[in-house]
Amino acid sequence: MDEKYAIKLFEEYKIRTKWDPEIEDYYYSVIDVIAVLSGSKNPRNYWKVLKKRLKDEGSELVTNCNRLKMPAKDGKMRLTDVATTKQLLRLIQSVPSPKAEPFKQWLAQVGKERLEEVADPEIAMLRAIDTYRRKGYSEEWITQRMRGIETRKELTAEWDRVGVEKGIEYAILTDDISKAWSGMSTKEYKQYKGLKKEGLRDNMTNMELILNMLAEASTTEISKAENPDGFEESRDVAKRGGNIAGNARRELEATTGRKVISKKNSKTPDLLDEKP
Repeated sequence: MDEKYAIKLFEEYKIRTKWDPEIEDYYYSVIDVIAVLSGSKNPRNYWKVLKKRLKDEGSELVTNCNRLKMPAKDGKMRLTDVATTKQLLRLIQSVPSPKAEPFKQWLAQVGKERLEEVADPEIAMLRAIDTYRRKGYSEEWITQRMRGIETRKELTAEWDRVGVEKGIEYAILTDDISKAWSGMSTKEYKQYKGLKKEGLRDNMTNMELILNMLAEASTTEISKAENPDGFEESRDVAKRGGNIAGNARRELEATTGRKVISKKNSKTPDLLDEKP
């Protein structure tokens, strides 16, 4: 079987999945998930009935449902309905089954926590710190990561001020900064580290975090000084801000004889604290 396909085990069932590098998310076989959650002997018919009900309700889940070829029981590649992670979570909410209840309770808890974080952003920071500790990150790394979050917030606030739009424009500017200091776009950087859905910054070493912070802080300061008008002018600022950190990286590498950009990732958090 092609390595792009993976089999996710859930109890005694198998759920077919396919990673899509373009959207950076998995597609899950809807029929397989329905079989697990509903316990139905005929999951295809169960999904047919559920899909009609959701369609009648005007659910975007059905409207946006994709079909991809996945390996069937006979070994052939056959078209089947698939769902992204977000669509899958929405689907779980629509399945009236005891097996789906734990997922629904978890979703409700996550929703509650998100509302708390919107009301008091400090809660989000404290939860993030606790999560990093439980995952085995060092206190030094966590400190750098928290500083990086604040630096990023200051940068996006500056982008808002000069008229940069959230979404694709943020992403392009972030790539401009990343290419300028590291030599790679965000996507290329993640691929270099062997990442998929994992966050890039959560997989950076201390030095990578510091240089990324320098690049974003420099971009913020240049923007404040020059007041660029919107997205296009901000691209030039982003590249120059990133270049400041890029020059620092190259000078450090020339002095130490060691590369700063590392393939190390959070699978071994202790390695993120090692010198390049």
